[in-house]
Amino acid sequence: MTSPSSAKDDAAGPPAAAAPILVLVNPQDIVNIASAVRIARNFGIPRMRLVDPEVFDPWRIEGIAHNTADFVARIQILPSLESAIADCVATYVLTGRERAAKRTTRRPREAAAELAGRLADGPVAIVAGREDSGLTNAELDLCGTLVTIATDPSHPSLNLAQAVAIMAYEIWQVRGGGLAPLKPPRRAAGPATSAQLEELFADWHRALWAVDFFKTRRSDSVMRSLREIIFRAGLDGREASLVRAMGIEVTRYLERVGAPLAGTPPADTPSPDVRGPRHSEDDA
Repeated sequence: MTSPSSAKDDAAGPPAAAAPILVLVNPQDIVNIASAVRIARNFGIPRMRLVDPEVFDPWRIEGIAHNTADFVARIQILPSLESAIADCVATYVLTGRERAAKRTTRRPREAAAELAGRLADGPVAIVAGREDSGLTNAELDLCGTLVTIATDPSHPSLNLAQAVAIMAYEIWQVRGGGLAPLKPPRRAAGPATSAQLEELFADWHRALWAVDFFKTRRSDSVMRSLREIIFRAGLDGREASLVRAMGIEVTRYLERVGAPLAGTPPADTPSPDVRGPRHSEDDA
């Protein structure tokens, strides 16, 4: 058993002041502890304190929450909530209970913004109670701010790990986690050129003639619509090549299996032009 003042709980991860401490009070299910460990790692919470857990088996926790051995080794076990938050300057407790007494109550997003502003003052705790009964009134009285998660009134109860995940995510967003750039494509390609698109339209024009698509449709109207669809899609070069290859393969497949081509574009019919009507010199 360790105390908040003596444990080296910031040996890894961001500095202690950069993130809150996750405190679970008397957790009864090791799966919930492991889920909370994974969530803490997912959202940059480097410290966890357990108050009188019913069971604590690091080996089993690591078996459920993989690659968390370093985190689990830093978990602190405390005898009471009072001792677990003794060094904290602010506490935010997750609860689904409505209280008759007037208390400071926040939704997770509002609480996360407020909590992030308190981190510079000292340790701040997120507190979650027992799976079956939450916190006692005496324990709630130790905490400064209640955090309630809006749910369907007909089924309001959340799993412990679900509630922790919602709060941890909101705090991560406020701390800038959501600003991390998305992973770029493995092979980036520039926008399709006009020449690539014209080749695509020409090959699909031939393919649609081959399957008799224009039997009851005007080819110029269909191709004009296809152009608009492709233009709106904003294809890159690789995508344009792939879509073009699909059109080419339609015609080639029919040739390979010996199926007669229903038709071919008239030799004197140019690809549909959507740039507007052409004017002769006499129109000027």
